[in-house]
Amino acid sequence: MSEEPLVRSRVDGPVATVELDSPGNRNALSRRLLAELDEALLAAAADPAVRVVVLGATGRVFCAGADLSEATGGSMEATTAAIVAIQRRLLTLPVPVLARVQGPVRAGGLGLVAASDVVVASRRATFALTEVRLGLAPLAVSLTVLPRLTDRAAAWAALGGEVFDAASATSWGLVTTVVDGDDLDEEVAWRADVLAQGDPQGQRETKALLTAPLVARLDAEGADAARRSAALFGSEAAQAAMQAFLAGRSGGGRNS
Repeated sequence: MSEEPLVRSRVDGPVATVELDSPGNRNALSRRLLAELDEALLAAAADPAVRVVVLGATGRVFCAGADLSEATGGSMEATTAAIVAIQRRLLTLPVPVLARVQGPVRAGGLGLVAASDVVVASRRATFALTEVRLGLAPLAVSLTVLPRLTDRAAAWAALGGEVFDAASATSWGLVTTVVDGDDLDEEVAWRADVLAQGDPQGQRETKALLTAPLVARLDAEGADAARRSAALFGSEAAQAAMQAFLAGRSGGGRNS
């Protein structure tokens, strides 16, 4: 019996919608989900009818970050490299990527948001770089997330690990606009329609112009960031913190 897909895609006219669909782990970035997401993005890019990709997620949570159950069960080298690679894929896709953020985004999930071109978030969405509380650092997403934020916001978010709301994410530069939850789909549809009106060559060249600094940084520093991130995941301190976090979550403890 085949496994249910963790990423679902559909095309409606010029709009390709790609959704994370892994509710069992709150759309965490498992190795399989990352591979399926990359395949879905490549398929959208190869379709000449597609002029914009809407990146979303099913369920209450947009993305919980790295899959900690995998992180406590073996090496994270392949996963951290894939997290860096998926951000590069989003940045270099020849069409605009519009992120539809309906709920919480944590840790590595912020990389998906930061690598998108336009981000529409519900007021119910919250964000946090929680790595510092688990003996980690946001290395795998730092090359896209930190440049999006103001310097002071980046320091507070990364060092504090505190949850911040969609309004703060907008004022700090991570999110394009925030709307009431009931208006999210209408806002996303309107912005997708506007983006889809761009000429393909104009879209491709303009996006390349806008994303060039982030792509160059990923190419220069991404492999090292992924290696350092994997090393932190494997450290004694991080392993103990992640085990405690997972035990607390399964026992009904507070989840940041």
